Amino acid sequence: MSDLKNYIIVGVITGIILYYSGLDMFSNKIQIIEAKDIQKTSASSSYSSTVEKVNQSVVSIYTKKTYENNIFFIDPRERRLKRREAVPSGQGSGVVVSSNGYIITNFHVIQGSNEILVRDSNGNDHQTSVIGYDFLTDLAVIKINDNLKPITFGKIENVRVGDISLAIGNPLGVGQTITLGIVSATDKEISPEAYSYQRYVQTDAAINPGNSGGALVNSNGELIGINTMISTLGGGSDGIGFAIPVDIVKYVFTQIIENGEVIRGFVGIISNPNYRGDGVMISGVYNGGPGQKANMRRGDIIKKVNDKKVNKIKDMQDIIGKSKPGDLVSFQIQRNSDILNINVEVEKMPKL
Repeated sequence: MSDLKNYIIVGVITGIILYYSGLDMFSNKIQIIEAKDIQKTSASSSYSSTVEKVNQSVVSIYTKKTYENNIFFIDPRERRLKRREAVPSGQGSGVVVSSNGYIITNFHVIQGSNEILVRDSNGNDHQTSVIGYDFLTDLAVIKINDNLKPITFGKIENVRVGDISLAIGNPLGVGQTITLGIVSATDKEISPEAYSYQRYVQTDAAINPGNSGGALVNSNGELIGINTMISTLGGGSDGIGFAIPVDIVKYVFTQIIENGEVIRGFVGIISNPNYRGDGVMISGVYNGGPGQKANMRRGDIIKKVNDKKVNKIKDMQDIIGKSKPGDLVSFQIQRNSDILNINVEVEKMPKL
């Protein structure tokens, strides 16, 4: 009897469940599950506020470069044979760095251009003038006659490996695009023979042709680098992108505004990148250069520069490069078993 009672109770409960759920189970109605309206998305899942902060500070750059080719035609008006000019176009990106129209970009974006057009985030076009450029860092400063919103500069010492990074620019000419990644390195050297100011922030944010000159920003919308190149096997983004660090960007921009160019110190010595001992070994001395005039020789080992111990070439380059022409730089040198102290008068680095 008790078993029968239990079966009756289970049957009643099952019937109630089927009654209330059966309408949906056996009908053709499709129910869409929608997300609830959220007033504010958490910073961990959206960077819309970051993009809103910086998108007006990143511009698209379009260039025209005229050159002669071997295509000839007869001009009926002039009745003579003429060479047809080719006018290829290019594009890149730029970053507004001051409210009075100064924009920084890569030098290779504008190099050799006859015409440079800047298009702001609102789609307005601006003619530009070139203020100056620095071949060694691949940076250039251009100017438009309008007031745009400048970006906020971050500090490179606050950038850490693993930080979020967003690349903003005009890849492949499709218009302003934002890609997300993380910082893989903050002081990357591409070549062991590179200058100390040829170092990069590495990111896996997608960087494609046209991104050059655009902004790499942190999650706060602060500039941490200028996107400049990628390492790739197929020509597209393979997740290895490089940006010129913000401290170098700031230094180059300031130098160009103040001097029209970047003035670096030069002592006329060549260092051996393969030397693994204590100090920096001199492998060559420029004929007639400041180093030769001060009696520096091939094979000398530099121990200190301006009383600072140096073991890396880039450490020495950084001190010399930021010296001004006419400054005296002191070197402590080991020559065989002797320790010598030599003062070298710095000259201006010649243009390459």
